Amino acid sequence: MEVGTIDIASDLEDVKIAQAGRRPGGGPPRGGGGGNPDPGGDSGGGSGGDMPDLADGMDDQQFVPNKSRVFTGFLLVVVMMTFGGLLAAYVIVATNKALEWHPFALPIQVWMSTAIIITSSATYHFGKLAIDSNDSGRAKKWLIATTVLGAAFISSQLLAWIALRSQGLYMSGNPYAGFFYILTAVHAIHVLGGIVALGSIVLRVWYPRHSDTELARRRTLAEVVGWYWHFMGGLWILIFVLLGFWK
Repeated sequence: MEVGTIDIASDLEDVKIAQAGRRPGGGPPRGGGGGNPDPGGDSGGGSGGDMPDLADGMDDQQFVPNKSRVFTGFLLVVVMMTFGGLLAAYVIVATNKALEWHPFALPIQVWMSTAIIITSSATYHFGKLAIDSNDSGRAKKWLIATTVLGAAFISSQLLAWIALRSQGLYMSGNPYAGFFYILTAVHAIHVLGGIVALGSIVLRVWYPRHSDTELARRRTLAEVVGWYWHFMGGLWILIFVLLGFWK
């Protein structure tokens, strides 16, 4: 019994010492003596030295280019579905040749719009190449030119609507005129969104940067905005062909 009592007392003492070692401010457990009783202690202690490296790479880990690509791809699908419905309705009504269907010659401003948006796709392409080569000065010039051409495209659309109204062509009473106003207006709104995106790229490339993360952001942004801008250019050509030659 005495031996058992001594063993129990010894076990209780070991438990108290271990608990004291785990409490803040408590001394090390018996037998610690400056050693590390935790086999994983070396990895825990070494993690403190790795923290600056993790902090340095945090910005790189937060930026995921694929997220921008997926979002832009989803946006393009939505835009495609929107215009797909409008263009399908136009083709059906134009094919049925309703009595109220009275096509008219496209104003000269529409032809100008087509030339402008094709040129803007070319200038944007050169701007993206400059961003890929980290040439901020050249990228800024090409992107500003693209932004100006985008604004000129919107202005040419406004002039086309004014020209049609001066001829007495309104949405009511003529489905062809209604489709013309709707298609060109919805497209102009989307081009306006592209101009806003262009402005964000211009602000990013205004000054040279040498950070790898910033360069990756610029290139990814230029890539996805390029998808959108070229898509709107191709969509306009389709609208132009339908309005001008599918009457």
